[in-house]
Amino acid sequence: MTAFAFWGYGFAACAYAIFGLYLYLAWRGGRIGGALLAAVGLSLLWALAQLWSNQKFGVDIHVVVLVLDVLRAGGWFVFLLLLLGSTISHGVRRYAVVAVAVLAVQLAGVASSSGYLFTGTLTLRLYLGGALAGAILGLALVEQIYRSLAADARWALKPVLMGLGASFLFELYLFADGFLFGRLDPLIWVVRGPAHALVLPLIALSVMRNPAWALRMAPSRAVVFHTAALGAAGAYLLVVAAAGYYVRYFGGEWGQALQMVLLFAALVLMAAFMSSAAQRARLKIYLSKHLFPYRYDYRAEWLRFTQALATPDSRLDLGQMVIKSLGNLVESTGGVLWLRVAGEEEYRPCAHINQVEVDAAELVEAADSSLVRFLREREWIINLEECRANQEDFRDLALPAWLMYFPDAWLLIPLTGGSGLVGFVLLGAPRTRFEIDWEVLDLLKTAQHQAASYLERMLATTELLEARKFESFTRMSAFVVHDLKNLVAQLSLMLKNAERHKDNPEFQQDMLETVAHVESKMRELMAQLQEKRSIDPPRAVDLVRVLENIRQRKRGQRPAVELQRPAQGGVVVQAHPERLERVIGHIVQNAIEASHEDSKVTVTLDHSAMGRVRVVVEDHGRGMSETFLREHLARPFETTKASGMGIGVYETRQYIRELGGEVNFESTLEVGTRVSIELPGAAPATRDQGAPT
Repeated sequence: MTAFAFWGYGFAACAYAIFGLYLYLAWRGGRIGGALLAAVGLSLLWALAQLWSNQKFGVDIHVVVLVLDVLRAGGWFVFLLLLLGSTISHGVRRYAVVAVAVLAVQLAGVASSSGYLFTGTLTLRLYLGGALAGAILGLALVEQIYRSLAADARWALKPVLMGLGASFLFELYLFADGFLFGRLDPLIWVVRGPAHALVLPLIALSVMRNPAWALRMAPSRAVVFHTAALGAAGAYLLVVAAAGYYVRYFGGEWGQALQMVLLFAALVLMAAFMSSAAQRARLKIYLSKHLFPYRYDYRAEWLRFTQALATPDSRLDLGQMVIKSLGNLVESTGGVLWLRVAGEEEYRPCAHINQVEVDAAELVEAADSSLVRFLREREWIINLEECRANQEDFRDLALPAWLMYFPDAWLLIPLTGGSGLVGFVLLGAPRTRFEIDWEVLDLLKTAQHQAASYLERMLATTELLEARKFESFTRMSAFVVHDLKNLVAQLSLMLKNAERHKDNPEFQQDMLETVAHVESKMRELMAQLQEKRSIDPPRAVDLVRVLENIRQRKRGQRPAVELQRPAQGGVVVQAHPERLERVIGHIVQNAIEASHEDSKVTVTLDHSAMGRVRVVVEDHGRGMSETFLREHLARPFETTKASGMGIGVYETRQYIRELGGEVNFESTLEVGTRVSIELPGAAPATRDQGAPT
């Protein structure tokens, strides 16, 4: 008995210490919370004194135990009186006077006792009578508080009233037995400590449900869930063990075999139960409903929701993640997502989870349909069960015919973003019965706005990528048209000169070379369009030959092109011969068109610092303003020519930079323009013969 008392009161002391520390850390200065903290602290001192009294026997320690017992009861009286005062406006003082009288009687009995648990009969009955009256008073306070509460407020205080009511019932049994028989039952006295400690979880539950007590207790829902699951599993295994023992004991010669079969079947059943998502959802809903003031841990749910949408998943696309994330909030197992089609007045299904695949054409929802108008205008979350049962509230809504393909359809959730109704989600039935209340609706509305913002960004990104593809195609087409324009210009010039020189053999030879050149360029353009890239990698190109080719092709134009190059040796760079000739030729052509016929265009080739090569094209024509150089010159599709495309200079700069070089422009109005092209030089060992002529 002594050992049980030691461990029992030790358990009580540990329980009171842990709960008291939690209350102390959570206390924010409220009166009711402070009274509860004081009552738990006095109970801790009482349990420690009882624990000490089982090891040290003497008058002083037993008197301390009894005094602390009276003070402990007084602490709980104060807590209950404050609770009563928060529910009624009169009558509290009367209960307070009775409580003081009861405590005074108990203290008088302790003061007159001998210290060895009341050897004097009168003194013992005085103490027991006071303690018995205290138990009755405690029950009366609990009953009065419960009756004075409104029906909707009892949920918050019911656990603490049940716990303290059980404690006072135990006290009533203990002291009534002692008062009747004139002695305290040692067995009941030993059990008293752990019995009082076992009601602490009920008190803690009320603390969580009553933020007005200024005790911020917020236990982890995950910890509560796993603790409850492990507790239920432990209780189940105890029952199975007891059943197995019974089978083995009464089963005769088959007893041991039947016990093993029973244990194996029980373990399989428990594994199936614990792995069931529906059962986990049912337990989670039950715990949230009965142990917490709100159904959701909003911080955890919001972090989980946003992380799911923001974190890429190789198995699911964003649309499926939206369905899964919204479904997890209401224990739904799947659904379908409709999104607005860009450029079309309709919504099409674009993702689904755990739903039968239906022809998308049969699930198209027009933008002016009854469902879309209802979702866009009201932004309601439609519970289809409620919609069918209460058609009065949904008289403006005509449910679409495609719902027949989804027999488990449950919720229709609009996805509303900055641009309006982005889409909507149809969720399937939940794993277990799930009540839709204001809290669920508010969470879903907040979540759908967040999901809509992600989907809007996805749609905008998709449209931007498509626009960039079209832009790239348009730019490539512009380059092709630009090259075709130059080729047409060469042919036009040839036809114009043919009227005067068609009988000249040299002109005929030049005409054949021009036609061959145009044919070669046309083949190159066709290859680039088909491959969508350069048809060959860069190779060593002799710039001298490139510039000579350009000068030869421009010899029929005025002003003439003058080429200045190093006296000896070639100048080599890594490039595409035809393309390099085209971009430099464009700069030369611009210089010719900007100059008077009696002036000249000079092309200078030399070596610059750091092994680089420089080509300078200089004219004495109209020139360009500083504003035009800074804001318009190298921008695509901007030109001062009536028939120009505005992409020649842009292509030149882009290609020269692609080769690792740079293009610089210097110009003065009515003075002229100087264009400097710098390119990295190539090693002489890799020299090529240059562009074909």
